[in-house]
Amino acid sequence: MDPLSDVLSLLRPRSAISAGLDAGGEWAIRFPGHEGVKFNAVIRGACWLIVEGETEPHRIEAGDCFLLTRGRPFLAATDLTIPAIEAATIYDNAVDGIATCNGGGDFFLIGGRFSFDGDHAGLLFRALPAVVHVQDASNQAVVLRWALEQFAAELKQESPGSALMAEHLAQIMLLQVLRLWLASEQGAHAGWLGALADSRLARAIGAMHAAPNRHWTLADLAGLSNMSRTTFAQRFREVVNQTPLDYLTGWRMRLAADRLRRTEDSIASIGYSVGYESEAAFSTAFRRVMGCSPGHHRRAASV
Repeated sequence: MDPLSDVLSLLRPRSAISAGLDAGGEWAIRFPGHEGVKFNAVIRGACWLIVEGETEPHRIEAGDCFLLTRGRPFLAATDLTIPAIEAATIYDNAVDGIATCNGGGDFFLIGGRFSFDGDHAGLLFRALPAVVHVQDASNQAVVLRWALEQFAAELKQESPGSALMAEHLAQIMLLQVLRLWLASEQGAHAGWLGALADSRLARAIGAMHAAPNRHWTLADLAGLSNMSRTTFAQRFREVVNQTPLDYLTGWRMRLAADRLRRTEDSIASIGYSVGYESEAAFSTAFRRVMGCSPGHHRRAASV
């Protein structure tokens, strides 16, 4: 798999809630903080979006998609100056997953909330801003437009398997929005995610993900990137904000942490699978990166 697929597979995203908003006239709705990451797409109409802690509102128009990555409360409105209602006042009365405000008809939004398995979500979302806004997303990607249309249809009808269909469609949309954002000018400055847009750095990261147990050297990785060791090391640190070998160690420890949680494999065998020939060396590296011993991590995960 490629590095983004590797990370999403490790996170195991699940669509926890799928819902729609059908609004009419002028409106303002205040949404509470949330767990995980929210995905939304505007199908019809337009609104303003402002997230707590952010100074500038975003203008969201039909065809736009956005992710809310920090779980903060936010306000969506056609006019940011009018009094806002609490989201629960309309979502508690939603019909077939669609909440209606002011009779509906002028604005339609669909969305979902993703939760993530384990404790690695920060690896992805620390590299993203609080609002990932992709303009005209549905016209940039045919697959995304199809998924949005199908997702809206699944919300409106209770066909057999609708819940599972909506969950898979939501994951497709999450991935498509991330792809579009990474291809944008903003995405080029997104830490290790931004590095995936640089074909030279992406080859090195892909190689580390494909063979985490290999004894990689800076020279090996620079060669894959067709750069000198000095140029590669400088470029990697500039974009990713880590040295290449620190990134490799971090990825190894995340893979090991996942296996510690999900398997009964011995600590020594898990360490060997990510490139450590002795349990002691692996345990030292794990404690340095994860803040606890492998055994403690396993016991804590089983509670």
